[in-house]
Amino acid sequence: MPAGSISAAESRRRWTALAFISPWIVGFCVFTLYPVIASLYYSFCDYDVLSRPIWVGLLNYQDMAADNVFWQSLGNTLVFSAISLPLGLCAALALALLLNQPVRGRGIFRAIYYLPSLVPAIASAVVWLWILNARNGLLNQALAWLGVSHPPQWLDDPHWTKPGLALMAIWGCGNTVVIFLAALQGVPRALHEAAMIDGASPMRRLWHVTLPAISPVIYFNLVIGVIGSLQTFVTAFVMLSNGGPDRSALFYAVYLYQNAFEFRQMGYACAMAWILFLLTLALTWLASRSTRGFVHYQGD
Repeated sequence: MPAGSISAAESRRRWTALAFISPWIVGFCVFTLYPVIASLYYSFCDYDVLSRPIWVGLLNYQDMAADNVFWQSLGNTLVFSAISLPLGLCAALALALLLNQPVRGRGIFRAIYYLPSLVPAIASAVVWLWILNARNGLLNQALAWLGVSHPPQWLDDPHWTKPGLALMAIWGCGNTVVIFLAALQGVPRALHEAAMIDGASPMRRLWHVTLPAISPVIYFNLVIGVIGSLQTFVTAFVMLSNGGPDRSALFYAVYLYQNAFEFRQMGYACAMAWILFLLTLALTWLASRSTRGFVHYQGD
């Protein structure tokens, strides 16, 4: 058989393999690849969905640069990410460390702390509307019981909307806790025993043994958290109509949705989506570069 020729049996196997994966290929092209390419084209068009798109070049991006609401929504999103992301990672890691201790009923505690992440986002938003109610909310009643005479107005005060939503995000950190918990169980016990023999305190073992051992998982959760915080939508959309007081909770994804489906400026919304993609890519790259010296993989 000449070099490079394909036998009939091998050709049939290739066509059979393509036939089996063809549903995924068709689904990917129809529901992922085409929308991505179409959104890039529409970002250069004046398009309201109901009429044919009209090519306008960079006009959508120029309008975006001059749109004060766009910059406010971007600033709100970045501030919310700066609040919720570090608090969420620290809270999830602390809970994972507690749930990794050998105590009775550990499985029950793990289930309890994981349950909030299973609650649908809209149901969680409705519950937290009650918790963060400025007059009769459970959180303010608890603060009053502790002696706080003037508790925050939370969703009614533009200075407290983003911290209030960050509290809700921390409440649903069960998925991150599970990932941290799996990483903690993979830390070699011999490292802890060696550190204990050397007289290292629990805090030193945490800082010099545990955290370096799970640093790849911390980096993973950081990147996922950056992406998720930039795409915050459901809670702000349900709990604070029209962005809340002074548009303090008008996040980027909410403003994108308004342009696409309320104002019917689909071309402008597509341009916003591509800016969000580039921003996410830049922040992910920045996180990768800034943590390069702190992430240690097995075998390094």
